[in-house]
Amino acid sequence: MKPSKLISVFMQCVGSCVLCTALLASTASAQQALTWDEVKAKFEAVNPVLKADAANVEEMKAEEITAFLRPNPQFTMTADGTQIARHNGAWTPFKGTTEQPNFSYLHERERKRELRLESAKEGTQISQSQHVDLERNLIFGLRSAFVQTLQAKAVLALAKADLEYYDKIIDISRARYKAGDIAKIDLARIELQRVQYESEIETAIVNLRQQKIQLLLLLDDRTPVDQFDVIGLFELGPDLQPLSDYHQIALDNRPDLRAAIQTIQQSQTNHKLAWANGSTDPTYGVWYTNNSSTNNPNGPQTLGLSVSIPLRIFDRNQGEKKRTLIDIDKSQDAAEATKAQVFSDVDNAYELVRGNIALIKPYKAQYLDQSVYVRDTVTFSYQHGGASLMDFLNAQSDYRVVQLAYLQLIGAYMTAAGQMNLAVGHEVIQ
Repeated sequence: MKPSKLISVFMQCVGSCVLCTALLASTASAQQALTWDEVKAKFEAVNPVLKADAANVEEMKAEEITAFLRPNPQFTMTADGTQIARHNGAWTPFKGTTEQPNFSYLHERERKRELRLESAKEGTQISQSQHVDLERNLIFGLRSAFVQTLQAKAVLALAKADLEYYDKIIDISRARYKAGDIAKIDLARIELQRVQYESEIETAIVNLRQQKIQLLLLLDDRTPVDQFDVIGLFELGPDLQPLSDYHQIALDNRPDLRAAIQTIQQSQTNHKLAWANGSTDPTYGVWYTNNSSTNNPNGPQTLGLSVSIPLRIFDRNQGEKKRTLIDIDKSQDAAEATKAQVFSDVDNAYELVRGNIALIKPYKAQYLDQSVYVRDTVTFSYQHGGASLMDFLNAQSDYRVVQLAYLQLIGAYMTAAGQMNLAVGHEVIQ
């Protein structure tokens, strides 16, 4: 094969490899653009704190088995009367031995097993509610990181759009300078202003990468930052429902309040169990005896029965009865405190969301369009000599301030919406 043809084939192979690498990189990057639902599902699947707490719930379920176990029966084997010395010159050590196997069983009265099982099941329910409450709080932190990442993306997009717009102004200003419409110092001041836009872009890039790194940490994901991305709506959501509706949703869904109510139920069950444990449990026994040395040679084998009843004169479980009764009142007070906290959380979150909506609405209705109108009008006027350079730069600055303030308000609103979801225990605002 000729050298020139060999080089051509080699270059084609290299080009194919480069193209394949680019396609694979593009595919990998596209695969990492996650929605909120995907981020949440991945977080719930891999978060080690949630997995460890879920194991605790499984341990509580295993304790239900232990709580419902019956007492083990007792077996006793007794041998007595074995002869050590010889009898009439013959060695018969077991001739007079009495064998007595004995079986006994403790009978638990007053539904002790059933009450233990009921208390254990209620303990499992409390653990499940606490697990959901832990997830609720962790999801709020994840949601905040997700929103901050979306906000960083929006700020970066705004900075790039501003620079693109400003570069067009620079091109027009250079043309005007060549035509003698503006002085060289004005062109220099316009070109010098570009460094601010470059700085804003670089700051926005760093901030976005930091937010992605934080989100990757929460997801326990080792994906390179450049290949990781999230997508989602970054805008004002629907209007708020009446405050009373959110109160009711919180009462129905807050897992910490549900756990507090379940604790009251478990305390009541434990009080019943304390009374049951104060009752008398008899022990029934039965045994068989083979006594070869009995005076009745025709009846060496006998059966026996026994009932052992402890006399609960001093210990009737008085301490546990009193303690569990106090625990009921304590659990009720804790539930009332939790309920008050629920209402406070909802009220605070509601005011945050309402305040952000009140700030955002005039931006959407007036200020965003006005900032664009003022910027474009002053820019047009400056290009045609009707406005000063300072007017043009001020209009540009005002536009950026308004647009950036709007993005920050949207971010604050979405964070407050996440706090409302945290307060009611349910995603009422997407």
